[in-house]
Amino acid sequence: MVRVLNGHDDRGEVVLMRRMMKMMCCVICTAVLAGCAHAEKEMPTKAPVETVKAENNKPLLPEKLQSGKDGVPMLSVYQVDEETVTDMDLETYLEGVLAGEMKNTWPLEALKAQAILARTFVLKFCTEKESKYQGADISTDIEEAQAYDATGVNNRIKKAVRETRGLILSHHGELPYAWFHAHSGGVTAKAREGLGYDDEEPGYTQVVKGMDSDQAPAEAKSWEASFAKDEVIAAAKACGVKIDSIDDIEVGDTGESGRAETIVINGKSVSAPELRIALGSTKMRSTLLNSLKIENGKIYMAGRGYGHGVGMTQWGAYAMAEDGKSAEEIVTYYFRDVTVEKMW
Repeated sequence: MVRVLNGHDDRGEVVLMRRMMKMMCCVICTAVLAGCAHAEKEMPTKAPVETVKAENNKPLLPEKLQSGKDGVPMLSVYQVDEETVTDMDLETYLEGVLAGEMKNTWPLEALKAQAILARTFVLKFCTEKESKYQGADISTDIEEAQAYDATGVNNRIKKAVRETRGLILSHHGELPYAWFHAHSGGVTAKAREGLGYDDEEPGYTQVVKGMDSDQAPAEAKSWEASFAKDEVIAAAKACGVKIDSIDDIEVGDTGESGRAETIVINGKSVSAPELRIALGSTKMRSTLLNSLKIENGKIYMAGRGYGHGVGMTQWGAYAMAEDGKSAEEIVTYYFRDVTVEKMW
């Protein structure tokens, strides 16, 4: 419990009152010279400095969410499989999300790190967006929000959610985009290169060694794919670039992590992150390319990692948890200049 301080101790009140008259002039003069800073310093403190700082670094909760038991926000969740809207508290919803986004057998601290990011994602979504499903705050639709698997919830999942109850990431009192991906291919990316992020680069993204576990499956570590020219032409068109044929293709600009920011086709630049989505992110698994060429009338690609590369790599979280790192150490390794805050 935080003890509220009421200024002076009762036993010293009489003495203080006598002294107060003598010191009045000095205090007034000092206050005038020192200004507001002195006045604030002399005011009674309502909470320890650490608590005040933590409060000031907490993001605001989405106004549209009502508080339920113990201050946990309530959500109206559209269940895609059942085509119904269900009311549940955020922590319960998070259990299904965690089971959908990470294997329920993984190290506890990796699951807890994922839970912190997932909780941050929910609050960010509800602050900035509206669900496309009428009457819902968010949904179990992976294309809209996060993966969701209520059937995968086990005791380990519940423990990870319970032990991180209310914990989110904060970047100077604002909710960050809690990006994550499966495997970094050895190095993480900033948002502009990994996601084609159009706005100013967020202050919390960074390029760091991925720390990905050796236990990751081979298809997550590296990949190869081939595409018919027509597929790539159609994908480029979906990205807003008209190409009639493909005679030449190469990596254009690259980012700090070495990921392709653009792919140049017959002299025309296409956003590499957008092209990846248009071609299929499970086929073109990353933009960290080792090879890009035309051979036998097809486009061949080879690369490393699985996902956009921004934020936390899940296989990196796995390895760090196995190495004894805590959930907080994991998330603050992948995101710079952030703090973990307790919202409820």
